[in-house]
Amino acid sequence: MSAQRHAHKSNTTSQLQPAPYSEHYVEIAGLRLRMQDYGTAGKPAMLCLHGGAANAHWYDFVAQGFTADYHMRAIDLRGHGDSQWDTSPAPNYDYPRHAADIHELAEKLDLRDFILIGHSMGGMISSIYAATYPGRVKALMVVDTTITMTPARIAGFSAIGNREGRHYASQDEFIANYKVHPGGSTAAPEVLRHIAQHSGRRFADGRWRHKVDRKVYANREIVDSFPLWNHIKIPALLMKGERSQRINPETIADVKSRAPQVQVAEVANSDHHITLDNPAGFVRAANEFLDKVKLLN
Repeated sequence: MSAQRHAHKSNTTSQLQPAPYSEHYVEIAGLRLRMQDYGTAGKPAMLCLHGGAANAHWYDFVAQGFTADYHMRAIDLRGHGDSQWDTSPAPNYDYPRHAADIHELAEKLDLRDFILIGHSMGGMISSIYAATYPGRVKALMVVDTTITMTPARIAGFSAIGNREGRHYASQDEFIANYKVHPGGSTAAPEVLRHIAQHSGRRFADGRWRHKVDRKVYANREIVDSFPLWNHIKIPALLMKGERSQRINPETIADVKSRAPQVQVAEVANSDHHITLDNPAGFVRAANEFLDKVKLLN
């Protein structure tokens, strides 16, 4: 594992300043995965997982809300960001494989009693990890995640994954055309620009594209994660964006019938991408939950 310091400068306001971090690479299941370490060493561990087609930078604007109390890290999942792609004849990007990556990462970093946060696809992976590998996670936060992947949703992902993505002549053109998906984000322009700067790269043909293996979409599978909650006994939070319908009253009722300890928080002025749309609201909701977890000790 190697590391070098990064302290990104930004034209954003002080309220929306991305946090500095150190960058590390760790080999997991034969792939070199990239991780951001925001600090603070010696504090209880926190590991953050991004959503599909995203990367660790989704946590840049919330990290400083946790580093006083936690050692916070965020990883680029396989096939995302600056982590390696699975170039095998049958690339594996299914949810259990991602969860197994997190298991191996937790063992390599000797993470114990850690806080696990997963947004969107990362929330599904986090749920699978917590249910499949009990004993290491102290508390779980599932952020605006679709609990059940329907056939229609999978078909839509497959269509995306099996066609070529858009490409651009320069980074400036990539940034100018960048949008988060799904749309409806309430994020500030400077936040979206920062994310755009870290979401594309120049490929061998000279064109700029998203830093995600499109096979991630092509290989999505139907998953019903409700049964997982029968096995999740740790404190857990379902966090939803005010304008998002991914976590609805029916979802909450089903999850709580299986895991009564689950709490719910809604973040105002946000859609699906809560850490970008309302960073302060995300930090406040997360820390209110974590303060309750501390009281249980």
